[in-house]
Amino acid sequence: MNTTSLISILFSYLLGAIPFGLLLSRGTGVDIRKQGSGNIGATNVARLLGRKLGILTLLLDVLKGFVPIWLAGRFLVTDPHHNLVVALCGAATVLGHMFPVYLGFRGGKGVATGLGVFLYLEPLAVLYSLLVFVTAVVLSGFVSLGSLLAALSFPLWLYLLGTPAWTLWLAGFVVIMIWIKHHENIRRLLNGTEKSWKKKNGEKE
Repeated sequence: MNTTSLISILFSYLLGAIPFGLLLSRGTGVDIRKQGSGNIGATNVARLLGRKLGILTLLLDVLKGFVPIWLAGRFLVTDPHHNLVVALCGAATVLGHMFPVYLGFRGGKGVATGLGVFLYLEPLAVLYSLLVFVTAVVLSGFVSLGSLLAALSFPLWLYLLGTPAWTLWLAGFVVIMIWIKHHENIRRLLNGTEKSWKKKNGEKE
């Protein structure tokens, strides 16, 4: 693995670590880390600051997941370890969002950033997972459950669509990390204390 590849992986992490939700909340008088769910992701931003800023946060978090892996896939084609580098860039981006150096390694849960990575891997699989997400949220009222099930289903779609093995390994890693970061949501879902978006309160993503 050459220097360019290593720099690309580092760049992926540093870009993924940018807390767009927190940056967008500056000037509003609201510290999203201390209110709502305390999460820096789009759901908490939308809950505290409105749908527009929530959607913008979502788009930026998706974009920061997509850009590094797309750049690696496009411009590092001569690297003998091309697939490994692309996979590591994708993983580094998600880890950057989850454990941002700028915030003392306390970040978000990685769903939107993972979505950006998945868009590069296989857009059709993303569509299928989004259908799982929407169905789960509509039926249950829990954004966290929709996120968990959508993430869990993604490797299955990749497998059924016949994508290369390295994409399955990357997707598996991202899904495991998303589930780990949702451990508190999982606990609340199991004991019945997770609150539904239908009640306009509660912790979600």
